[in-house]
Amino acid sequence: MALENFIPTIWSARLLQNLQNALVYGQTGVINRDYEGEIREAGNTVKIQAIAAVSVGTYTKNSNMSAPETLTDATLSLLIDQAKYFNFQIDDVDKAQQKPKVMTEAMREAAYALANTADAYIASLYTGIDSGNAIGTTASPKTDLGTEGAPYNYLVDLGTLLDEDNVPSTGRWVVVPPWFHGLLLKDPKFVATGGTGAEATLRNGMVGEAAGFTILKSNNVPNTTSTKYRIIAGHPMAWSYAEQVNSVEAYRPELRFADAVKGLHLYGAKIVRSTALAVLVANRPS
Repeated sequence: MALENFIPTIWSARLLQNLQNALVYGQTGVINRDYEGEIREAGNTVKIQAIAAVSVGTYTKNSNMSAPETLTDATLSLLIDQAKYFNFQIDDVDKAQQKPKVMTEAMREAAYALANTADAYIASLYTGIDSGNAIGTTASPKTDLGTEGAPYNYLVDLGTLLDEDNVPSTGRWVVVPPWFHGLLLKDPKFVATGGTGAEATLRNGMVGEAAGFTILKSNNVPNTTSTKYRIIAGHPMAWSYAEQVNSVEAYRPELRFADAVKGLHLYGAKIVRSTALAVLVANRPS
């Protein structure tokens, strides 16, 4: 609706803040930004170099070693292929009849909307995990999450998959939907994080620890019409993200008495170690 539909005689000095999802997948500690460079336009590519494993031989005294091994390398391309924008205006009449700084609030909302879109995009990359690192499938999701202890046990199973792929135990995380977190709260093995001192240092969405994972909660967990939730666990080394707000411009629309702002957000993400992620596909208990 147009803003003028909401002009009262006296405006409140405060705006009602919109309800917002916690931004989880794109934060440091969940995804790395090791290859984030200077991105100037959509379609730019970040090149990621990878070196193959080095072989180890047995040394025999007074014998020659084998010839030096020629290391092979591989290059992965992180394509900056996502380009999202916002573009809004505030009429001069509205601006003259209000106390709150609507432009400041609108900019905050626009920045959040871009970040939320990027967060959901990162989560959608779960399809690129190693094929052996999935528990349940879209065709056959796990349906026993309502059984006592089942949510915690599935976290243990996710951790085991990562263990078998030599993923470091330090720094592991899992992102769960609110209902899954609610089930964990009923399990005494789940360690919730609380206290004003602790909360000051928490990552966005962090709600506790269990089975070797930092637990983060998000409404951006991929799902199919509130079923088949793809609960992603892993390590920051698994995937990489690069972004840049390429342009933010304030302008006056030619045929309006209004202030307008438009912004462009460029980014891309890629799984670089598919074995460092694992996914549980599960339905919410009825």
